[in-house]
Amino acid sequence: MKKQLVIGTRGSQLALRQAAMIQEALERAWPGLSVTLEIIKTTGDKILDVPLAQVGGKGLFVKEIEEALMDGRVDLAVHSMKDVPSELPAPLTLAVVPPREDPRDVLIAPKASGLDDLPHGAVVGTSSLRRAAQIRHLRPDLRVETLRGNLDTRLRKVRDGLYDAVVLAAAGLRRMGWQDAVTAYMDPDRFVPAIGQGALGIEIRKDDAAVRELTAPLHHEPTWRAVTAERAFLDELQGGCQVPIAGFAVVSQDTVTLTGLVASVDGRTVYRRTQAASLGDEDALGRDLARRLLDAGARAILDALMP
Repeated sequence: MKKQLVIGTRGSQLALRQAAMIQEALERAWPGLSVTLEIIKTTGDKILDVPLAQVGGKGLFVKEIEEALMDGRVDLAVHSMKDVPSELPAPLTLAVVPPREDPRDVLIAPKASGLDDLPHGAVVGTSSLRRAAQIRHLRPDLRVETLRGNLDTRLRKVRDGLYDAVVLAAAGLRRMGWQDAVTAYMDPDRFVPAIGQGALGIEIRKDDAAVRELTAPLHHEPTWRAVTAERAFLDELQGGCQVPIAGFAVVSQDTVTLTGLVASVDGRTVYRRTQAASLGDEDALGRDLARRLLDAGARAILDALMP
């Protein structure tokens, strides 16, 4: 049994907190195991003055960490699942998905009680095309402007009055202990979360049986099944950050229910559908739902936006 492990992680406060959570869980599960963190700067961390949709490509927040994993500098990587592309490098695998944190989006608006309460023309900040499209669909009178930066930076900008509101992930705020900043939680039935939002993924080398064994106690099967359905939906669409795509699955007893969404950037056109399948059919569910949305008209949106 290995006595030491190195986790590769981004260097933001939230990424470090998430990696520390896995570090602590591993050391609890395996007394005597020493786990350290290796901070790796990714492309997404380096480009802060351009909207992610304009940068293009996939894996902007994971590529350099995966390279460190493949060349042996780190033993495992901890990612936010919404940052992980549907296709992984051949030598790597997602070994573990721990229990999911709150998957919802939240509104931070110091002078309002919710999205519907924002005044006409209010400025809402977000870095996500998915969030922007849904905001524009629900409130076409609002001004949606690009907001980049780490979680603390985004909170500071809305508190300083640079934006009337910002939309963020509940999971990050809860993991940081900053949930008191939340004005309102967005109902997933109305505002569909990102693929994998609220879930973490532990990525390892496929041939590393020792690390696979050490990380196994952290796995949560219901979260894995839900995220599998969402990621299959994304993979079938072949979408990236250039397209407003959302997907959220819920596991209940022997059923998984998936809601998928594809929208135009301006929010005027939204294709959305919910369907269910038996546990064990998550991949097929995600792919079938994606094909149904494509056939309903979503293909035209993807063709127009994808390079």
